[in-house]
Amino acid sequence: MFVMNDEDVLAGHQQELRRGTVVIAALATLKTPGYGYGLLAVLEKSGLSVDANTLYPLLRRLEKQGLLSSSWDTTDSRPRKMYSTSDAGRKLLQQLESEWNSLTQSLNTLRTEDPKNLLKELS
Repeated sequence: MFVMNDEDVLAGHQQELRRGTVVIAALATLKTPGYGYGLLAVLEKSGLSVDANTLYPLLRRLEKQGLLSSSWDTTDSRPRKMYSTSDAGRKLLQQLESEWNSLTQSLNTLRTEDPKNLLKELS
C-alpha cells in the first residue's frame, strides 16, 4: 500500500485550498486591466503563487464565462492580451467575497469554540 508523506499531504490540501482563491484573486486584481504575465507577478508578490500553466487556462475559462473581457494591445512589438473584470465578473466577485467572509467566520468559530457549546446552542 502506498502511503503519502506529510509534505505530499500538505501540498495536496494547499492546492485544493488555493484553487478557488485564485479565481477571487484574478477577478479582484483585474478590476484594473492587466496582462496575464503581470497578473502572475502581482499574485506572486502578494503571496499567492500560481503556475502559468494554471493561470492562463483559468483566464480563458473566465473570459468564456463572460467574467473577464479582453482586448489585444498591439502598441509593443509583441501583441499582448489585456484582461479586465467584466460587470458580470464584478458581480460574481462580490458574491464570492461575501461567501469567503461567511466561510472565514464559520471556520473561526469552529477553531475557537468548544464543539459541545455549539451543540448546546442547537438544542
